[in-house]
Amino acid sequence: MWRSMRFSISTDETIDYFLRFTIFSPHKLLVDIDNSKKTTSMAAATQPHVMVLPFPAQGHVIPLMELSHRLADQGFKIDFVNTEFNHDRVLKALAEKGAIPGGIRMLSIPDGLDPADDHTDIGKLVQVLPAAMLSPLEKMIRSEKIKWIIVDVSMSWALELATTMGVRIALFSTYSAAIFALRMNLPKLIEDGILDETGNVKKHEMVQLMPPIDAAEIPWVSLGSTQERRRYNIQNVFKTNRLMALAEMIICNTFREIESEALELLSNALPVGPLLAPTSGPTGHFLPEDMTCLTWLDTQAPGSVIYVAFGSSTIFDVAQFHELANGLAVSDQPFLWVVRPNFTNGIQEDWFNEYKDRIKGKGLVISWAPQQRVLSHPSIACFMSHCGWNSTMEGVLHGVPFLCWPYFSDQFCNQSYICNVWKTGIKLCRDKKGVVTQEEIKNKAAQLLEDKEIKERAVTLKTTARASIQEGGSSHQNFLELVNLLREQ
Repeated sequence: MWRSMRFSISTDETIDYFLRFTIFSPHKLLVDIDNSKKTTSMAAATQPHVMVLPFPAQGHVIPLMELSHRLADQGFKIDFVNTEFNHDRVLKALAEKGAIPGGIRMLSIPDGLDPADDHTDIGKLVQVLPAAMLSPLEKMIRSEKIKWIIVDVSMSWALELATTMGVRIALFSTYSAAIFALRMNLPKLIEDGILDETGNVKKHEMVQLMPPIDAAEIPWVSLGSTQERRRYNIQNVFKTNRLMALAEMIICNTFREIESEALELLSNALPVGPLLAPTSGPTGHFLPEDMTCLTWLDTQAPGSVIYVAFGSSTIFDVAQFHELANGLAVSDQPFLWVVRPNFTNGIQEDWFNEYKDRIKGKGLVISWAPQQRVLSHPSIACFMSHCGWNSTMEGVLHGVPFLCWPYFSDQFCNQSYICNVWKTGIKLCRDKKGVVTQEEIKNKAAQLLEDKEIKERAVTLKTTARASIQEGGSSHQNFLELVNLLREQ
């Protein structure tokens, strides 16, 4: 079964709309929010049509939704395919936000997991998605007469299907160009004895790509909690590397000026970033954004607030959560802290409520933030981050220095970029017990905010990033190239 929600909005700014449920068949439900009253069959026939297939994780859905909005602005009809689980989460967040999207139809397919399973378990999803989604996706492509599909690199199993159906493919990387180049170099790392074919580290040394990264922090190694998962990850990379030849290009959420060395290793890369959050419509977030934090930021002094957010996958144990909470409380700066519902387990509700009362006035705790709007706010001083690539690009775009606290996957590589290459942030270090202490948090925050050179470099990088996406910039030109190619229907 697959479901869809179609979003279209007229150029008229009237917000009058209606919700219509229409059952077309037992296996296809269309929910249509439609303000466009003058759409003709001729216009529909000539409108370029693209399907977008993200991996079902927050950090993958968001940038592909941002890209989808840009394509919709260029007149494309977008079919955005989520898993049913994430489809429901996005629509719920959208309903609570009250936004009315335009130009994007949201579809869904089961992910192959049982209702009681953890639908955020990346390892499980990688293994079950191909079998669960292949047949419904084939029917969807055939039914919609899709000519182009933009596929998340983590959904590479769909490349063979698209090719056999005569569909042209653009691959999308949710990671840096450096990580993409690293995956292409993985066979060489095994050949050199740094890793074995099961993902075990044989030589603990720095891998000298751009940026340098410790062998133990290679994403497909750090993602594997067991040897079997590491082996599967490595074999999956090998398979994906072979399938990538089926794609005509690799769309990257980066820009040439910031990753020139890595992009030189990818002959068909098309950097179009940094991607911007849409001002209206679905942002791809699984949780509703708390807009009240913007009003709170308005009351804070310019360049004073530490923004603290660790993405959608980071999980802290109780001890680390307490150290972070206390470190922020004893720091000399006001702070905005995002604590999503599953960020930690075992915290006593009474303790956390007392903590929030104690820091009232100095700090604000929310469950999810409109991150790009927060980072662009003049009161923000720095960004304490897990260094996911989306957050990294957003911090760069808004000229914000980083306090780096990576959790897994590509985040260590991104930290290396920030601290060792761009020099726009500093690293939070763990003690002998593996804990980032409250003293470390307080001291590093003070150190970062006193370092004017780091701030200057961050602002310089912001200027370069913005120039790349403006008319005539490198990413803007690449985006126009992408648009022209996708119009070849």
